[in-house]
Amino acid sequence: MKSSNPIFIVLGGSFLLGLLSLLVVALVHLLHPLPGWMFIAFPFGIGTGAFLVFYLLVKRFIHERLKILYRSIRKGKMTGGDSFTMTMSDDIIGQAELDTKEWAEEKQTEIVQLKEQDKFRREFLGNLAHELKTPVFSIQGYVLTLLEGGLEDDKVNRIFLERAAKAIDRMTHILEDLDELTKLEVNELKLELRPFDIRDLAREVIESFEMKAQEKGISVRFSKEYNNAIMVKADRGKIAQVFTNLIGNSITYGNDGGETLVRFFEVDDIVTIEISDNGPGIDLKHIPRLFERFYRVEKSRNRNEGGSGLGLAIVKHILDSHNQTISVRSTVGIGSTFTFSLDRFKGSANTLVSSRGIQIK
Repeated sequence: MKSSNPIFIVLGGSFLLGLLSLLVVALVHLLHPLPGWMFIAFPFGIGTGAFLVFYLLVKRFIHERLKILYRSIRKGKMTGGDSFTMTMSDDIIGQAELDTKEWAEEKQTEIVQLKEQDKFRREFLGNLAHELKTPVFSIQGYVLTLLEGGLEDDKVNRIFLERAAKAIDRMTHILEDLDELTKLEVNELKLELRPFDIRDLAREVIESFEMKAQEKGISVRFSKEYNNAIMVKADRGKIAQVFTNLIGNSITYGNDGGETLVRFFEVDDIVTIEISDNGPGIDLKHIPRLFERFYRVEKSRNRNEGGSGLGLAIVKHILDSHNQTISVRSTVGIGSTFTFSLDRFKGSANTLVSSRGIQIK
């Protein structure tokens, strides 16, 4: 036990009074001889009495103040069964100091988190308003032009309506992605985990980008030929969206005449997938925020090229829902590599039940 225990304070005070009473008995004995037992009984009685009095006073004094302290630092309202109790033999003062320090650190952490959440909320609302403002203003301009006479002009009415329709499609795309991201965050989307060949899925996505890649002269291919099936257990539709967003970004932001490579690595029970490009790359300072909603590496980049700004955030949440992670390596001027993993499937694909309790067909 430490010297800060309240019991040592009581014992110390009682011992001092016992010594003082012994001194008094000795002085009285010099003036008037006293029986020998007085030298033992009187100091012992004074010390014992002082111990009882000090014990009750110190305990009440400390208890009342610590009770007020713990009322402040304990979470929630204290009930009768929650009343503060203390043991005088324990280092309650030292423990109270530790509890108070821990409480102060927790509050400081909460303050930092609240500030970060508030900053994120303000940035998110500002980014959302900015993303929607461009198509809304475009639609407004086209509609006003048509109402002011353009509707009767066959040369412009159809063109303006088509442009307005594209702006509406962009808004719809943003809202659909935002709705899907919200559902992913609150775990409302159900995963249909089943075995499939990740190689075939990647090939399907690559083929869907064939025309877009040809327009920029970008080659999208596997890093090598994979002769055998690479089986994973995941939600095929959601992983298709992961490939679509990552490969789509590599084409959209890649250099003309560049290259996008897809690699697979099988290690034990994990299949690791890499999607690499030799595009402009991403500065290291942007990497930590790359998967935030609406975060863009280049604020000046044409938003009509970059989609809704939610693609990477959706990718991260899809992989989170599979209990997997995604990482990125990038060097400015050399290119970027996005890496994620999935559970490898090694059993029979006929009848299985996933770890999430979902029947796999």
